[in-house]
Amino acid sequence: MAKVAMVQKNLKRERIVDKYAAKRAELKARAKKGDREAILELQKLPRNASPVRLRNRCQVNGRPRGYMREFGISRVMFRKLAGEGVIPGVRKSSW
Repeated sequence: MAKVAMVQKNLKRERIVDKYAAKRAELKARAKKGDREAILELQKLPRNASPVRLRNRCQVNGRPRGYMREFGISRVMFRKLAGEGVIPGVRKSSW
């Protein structure tokens, strides 16, 4: 299980990214056209407003590594839940 503080920090970053998404997109479009003032304003936005700073984490236990996008959980939880038959359409193979 991940530290609660790390999970909360990532959730805070998600909220900040959502808050500044429209403004960031507008400033990036203006900066692409060569507007120097837009570049300066873009630099003044909080660092956590950048979506690059987000980390994919398991929805069950917050584990940052081994994340499977299709299911939104880590490989550890995927193996456990698939073995229990909780994930629809997934079952353990044998041949």
